[in-house]
Amino acid sequence: MLERTLDYLLIGAGPAGLQLGHLLGEQGRDYLILEQGSAPGNFFATYPRHRRLISINKVHTGSTDPEFNLRMDWNSLLSPDPDLRFTRYSERYFPEAGDLVRYLADFAEAFGLRIRYGTRVTEVRREGDGEADFAVTDDAGRVYRARHVVVASGVSLPHVPPIPGVETAEHYASVSVEPKDFTDQRVLIIGKGNSALETADNLVETAAVIHVAGPHALRLAWQSHFVGHLRAVNNNFLDTYQLKSQNAVLDGSVLAVEREDDGYTVRFAFSRADETVKELRYDRVIVCTGFRFDASVFAEPDRPRTVINDRFPEMTAAYESVNVPGLYFAGTLTQQRDFKKSTSGFIHGFRYGTRALHRILEQRHHGRPWPRRELTPSAEALAAAVVERVNRTSALWQQFGVLADLVTVGPDGTAHYYEEVPVGFVHDAAFGGADGAVDAGDAITVTLEYGPDHDKVDPFDITVSRVAQDQPGVAHDAAYLHPVVRHYRAGVLQDTHHMAENLENEWNRPDVHVRPLVDFLARSVRALGGSRAEAL
Repeated sequence: MLERTLDYLLIGAGPAGLQLGHLLGEQGRDYLILEQGSAPGNFFATYPRHRRLISINKVHTGSTDPEFNLRMDWNSLLSPDPDLRFTRYSERYFPEAGDLVRYLADFAEAFGLRIRYGTRVTEVRREGDGEADFAVTDDAGRVYRARHVVVASGVSLPHVPPIPGVETAEHYASVSVEPKDFTDQRVLIIGKGNSALETADNLVETAAVIHVAGPHALRLAWQSHFVGHLRAVNNNFLDTYQLKSQNAVLDGSVLAVEREDDGYTVRFAFSRADETVKELRYDRVIVCTGFRFDASVFAEPDRPRTVINDRFPEMTAAYESVNVPGLYFAGTLTQQRDFKKSTSGFIHGFRYGTRALHRILEQRHHGRPWPRRELTPSAEALAAAVVERVNRTSALWQQFGVLADLVTVGPDGTAHYYEEVPVGFVHDAAFGGADGAVDAGDAITVTLEYGPDHDKVDPFDITVSRVAQDQPGVAHDAAYLHPVVRHYRAGVLQDTHHMAENLENEWNRPDVHVRPLVDFLARSVRALGGSRAEAL
């Protein structure tokens, strides 16, 4: 048994565990990370199977601003060390997974993170005895006591759909990645995400026939703006389908998979064809349907509630389990909060969510309020602060619609600026009660968001895309990413202002962006003084 009681026990030394460990260490908190692998980033030592990441690594941006450059750097963790940017490890736009593993190991070593490797957690039990809320047991029988547990272990188990006979098929996690093993074979790939199409692309040169199947239509990331949908780097297979090269994308449901001596018979119900059911023959069937959270290590009374087909833990806006107090989550598990909408499932999203979680922990358990700065209480000063942030911030850019900057103006006229607060946490009593300003006075939230129907339009159709380009009068119709400013009074939404789209994402034109924002703030927030002159 570990002799002392830890402030925090973190499970998993992936990117989120390392990020939180670094932040906790900076504040001198007593923490330990348990990692079942022999090095950080164990997941990326295996995945993606074909070793090319889909997280972009844009080294040359034309800017020397490190905050702005993080918009184009999807792999770095947040730290004050400019040498610990992933862009120093690879110049490839889609880098190799091995480079990320090397980067994560260097990050852990550079900050001396307290990690116990080769340690698999076998049980998490909540005791709640006042001194330590949790007892965590590892595979060697050691017990760790901690006041709070943060699960950063990611989605570690394959998500296998309940199809009769599917257990006889091969899985993305273990199937051969050698194309020659599929020469002249007929292959069915179940799933339509990046792992499925990555696998299909790998087999195009050797397999005789490849069918990619799933009940839903393909979702393309360039249209949905969700980076987990099919990315262009993995969609070469679509050419082979549409240009009649023996391959196909099947819309419908796999009803059963039957293993036979010489292959498989698959019963398939086609969508939009009166649910026609056919029996199709294949040599190989590969399941590429993603991963899920492993909740088996939690003692039954303390097992976190799960959602989305039991794939993710259900959590509050503070990243805390809805039914196990003191149990928090970091990393890709937090995508339950913005599933298939924003970026919490990826490093470039959850690095900011992890920083927000750290601020929540500091506020809740150590009496350290959310960082803020005081502003001159005038419409011009507030507008200037907002414009400066939206043109640089990487957090609001990456966590669009998930994180918000917050400006509060109290009844006494004092104004404060808070950065990167989870949108759902803004009006939470734990945050709003910090100084009373959110509930008692005026509050302004600033987010970057796409329009509500952005995924229903053709992004390459000039008649519908960029309709609100530099046009403040129709900014509310913008489909593309743009700043949205909302005014609340006593916690109730009063008004919303959309800043006009801009091709270069530079929202600082005096007549187009600044003056309309100043006018909005001046008429909305009664405590503001000053004129309505241009802020910049």
